[in-house]
Amino acid sequence: MHKPKGPPTAPLLTVSVNEALRVTGIGRTLLYDLIDSGQLRRVKVGRRTLIRFDDLQRLVSADPEERSAA
Repeated sequence: MHKPKGPPTAPLLTVSVNEALRVTGIGRTLLYDLIDSGQLRRVKVGRRTLIRFDDLQRLVSADPEERSAA
């Protein structure tokens, strides 16, 4: 059976602020506090603020050592 080919999928590099809030369950104020403290890195593209997905994964990691490795 032939499967249709679509574009290759790649892991997400960044997510929007709203997506970051949804996937982590934290509030907007805490998210910006984490950005200000350097625990999360943001990428500005025009007026849009994007959050690095790998930072979010590290933030919610069960391993405290991995959380502090930024």
